[in-house]
Amino acid sequence: MASDNNHAPGDSVPGLRSVGSSTIGLAATGAFLLWAALPPLDLWPLAWAAPVPWVLLVGRPNLAGRRPYLGLWLVGFLFWLAAIHWLRLPDPATSLGWLALSFYLGFYLPVFVGLGRVAVHRLRVPVVLAAPVVWTGLELARAHLITGFSMGALGHTQYRWTDLIQISDLGGAYAVDFVVMCVAACLARMMPLEDRRPAWWPALPIVLILAATVVYGRMRIALGQAATDEPPVRIALIQGSIDSTLKYDETRKSQVHGDYLRLSHDAVDRYGRLDLIVWPETMFRSKLVTFDGAPQVPASWNWSPEQFTTALAEASRSSREAMASLAEELGAPLLLGVDTEHYGARGLKRYNSAAHVTRDGRLAARYDKMHRVMFGEYVPFAERFPWLQDLTPLPSSITAGRQPVALDVGRLRISPNICYETVLAHVIRRHVTTLARAGQEPDVLVNLTNDGWFWGSSELDMHLACGVFRAVETRKPLLIAANTGFSAWIDADGRILAKGPRRAEDVLLAEVRPDPRKSWYVAFGDVPASLCLFACFVLAAAGFWKDVGRSSQAVTLRS
Repeated sequence: MASDNNHAPGDSVPGLRSVGSSTIGLAATGAFLLWAALPPLDLWPLAWAAPVPWVLLVGRPNLAGRRPYLGLWLVGFLFWLAAIHWLRLPDPATSLGWLALSFYLGFYLPVFVGLGRVAVHRLRVPVVLAAPVVWTGLELARAHLITGFSMGALGHTQYRWTDLIQISDLGGAYAVDFVVMCVAACLARMMPLEDRRPAWWPALPIVLILAATVVYGRMRIALGQAATDEPPVRIALIQGSIDSTLKYDETRKSQVHGDYLRLSHDAVDRYGRLDLIVWPETMFRSKLVTFDGAPQVPASWNWSPEQFTTALAEASRSSREAMASLAEELGAPLLLGVDTEHYGARGLKRYNSAAHVTRDGRLAARYDKMHRVMFGEYVPFAERFPWLQDLTPLPSSITAGRQPVALDVGRLRISPNICYETVLAHVIRRHVTTLARAGQEPDVLVNLTNDGWFWGSSELDMHLACGVFRAVETRKPLLIAANTGFSAWIDADGRILAKGPRRAEDVLLAEVRPDPRKSWYVAFGDVPASLCLFACFVLAAAGFWKDVGRSSQAVTLRS
């Protein structure tokens, strides 16, 4: 944008630049406020003011500085370094991922300002509309690009304001992003700029949008209170406290099993007969071994194919017996986070699984995680080029599961998901809609996660906030069994009814019932946010062609 490279008055005079006139100063002010609104400080009301400096940059006639967009990227990069600092904790090598992800996420701030300026200055769209539309579209893009990452979203800061977040069943968490940014844009529009006076009319849309959002929220909550009187299904969530590293020590297997077995016995002793006991992701340390009729014999096998098949059958039987023995000992059905090794015609495949074991010890179903974390659970192209795996500390890559699973637990149907699948709204929605089309729509969602990688950091808080929004979006209670925390029982209004401690052991009892409400978000998905993203593409095209036209005109004049 040609006009953005012009200098504001006083830019060339040292000492006259202030935070209020500097592009980097305003950008950094907004970044600091949003960082403070997120964990670990968690000063969530600041999120309503955090975008105001960025919207002021959108509205300014010119951006100060020689390379304002480079400065905006630098601020965004530093913000994300601080916000997701916990990515460096699992292993020294993950610091590279922390830097790379922050480098990528840093571009969203300059893109927001740039597209907003196209809308406001070239297309004459009011900033109170342009800012929330562009921001929401970019949040949707962030949830999909490079496998998706939506932690630290603007709207996530409001997860405790139960009345407000009910609009998530209309447009997902993106609807809350839109409202917060719209209010911030109205506040920014009320402030004076170089070429305009203060305005008071934006106070009216602030009142109207907040009133409409809260009234809708209270109406939806009231509808949910007409719950059934049928007895609840009683589910125990087991939270051990085992810190994790990429270089897992196999000698700790017995300690992990012993800790979770002891906590499970505590749950049975404390709460009596249970309909389900849930262990977090990978906390059942004995591998589940499966194979099909003609497994490929590994090159490292030194005996006959028949002996290999016999050994597989024995390993498979032994792994199932270990689960059956646990269910028999506890006298309860189980949902266990387990590593699965499947030997098939194309060789060995590994899965991150949730295994459902009935009270009588039968392996009733298995869910394999469908949405994998890049460089955390798989290395791109490593299946085709195995040497790529050796360049990382990740010992092996897992294979993505093919479909969600519904489990019958008491009178309810439960759908498990694993780890960061709850971070992405479209992933959980797809689980629900896929099962609904098969006539198996779940009543309750259960997340099995191992957050022991992050040593009790603010990652736990960010992950929990994502779970709150998934419950409201789908109108289904969400249960979380998390190693090191936070295990939680979240109702379909997004209220956290029970929560485990940070980096400590606990046992939670959730007594869940189905919720009668339907969700527009489940039915229609990301249509509203997609319209915002489409508007971003239109703005990008408008800005590009305008710049091309100006460049062509300048060349013609010089000729």
